[in-house]
Amino acid sequence: MRPLLTVLLLTLTPIIARGDPSLLVNARASTPSLLTDIRYAGNNNFMGRPVAGYEAPLCLLSEAASMALGRAQELTLSRNLSLLVYDCYRPQRAVDDFVDWVSGTAPEPTKPAYYPSLERSSLIELGYIANQSGHSRASTVDLTLVDIATGQPLDMGTPWDFFDPTSHTESDEIDLGARNNRFLLREIMTASGFRPYYAEWWHFTLVDEPYPETYFDIVINE
Repeated sequence: MRPLLTVLLLTLTPIIARGDPSLLVNARASTPSLLTDIRYAGNNNFMGRPVAGYEAPLCLLSEAASMALGRAQELTLSRNLSLLVYDCYRPQRAVDDFVDWVSGTAPEPTKPAYYPSLERSSLIELGYIANQSGHSRASTVDLTLVDIATGQPLDMGTPWDFFDPTSHTESDEIDLGARNNRFLLREIMTASGFRPYYAEWWHFTLVDEPYPETYFDIVINE
């Protein structure tokens, strides 16, 4: 019989699983109007290169999260806006890639755009990068709002993935218009079954996520 402490530790330890690709669905298959710009599949991100595990620019999610995102898009379209998704499911190997990058010595051409006031080596300590991410549970999305008439994203006060306190949803260091846009995005997403993350205006997780303790490592590909 295992000691009680060992049982408790096993219960509390998150599962990292290679996983069954059939557990993930392409969100755009059920919601074709959804706009996507999966940044980690290309060079336009804080690492300045494609991230491990992103072999295709797809928004993969659990089926439940995909359905909820579809509801959010319906609400958004009713306001003559659209959702633009930057990241969905994120393989654990991508998170590991982030962690390795923090301690690396490669050039940092993206520093002015993503973390101008911080040292790369401090990003884990300050909580901007972690060893595990809710994205790897397949029910978290990063996204913004786009004006359908112009095709331009609304002003949110900071870019996506900007490592700075001004990215906190309720930061008072940005102008009122940008704050209102953040609150509108939060209103749409919470009404659709997602919960916000206070430190990142773009980050939302399905409240009733189906795999709350499992961190998948399924490579994103066609």
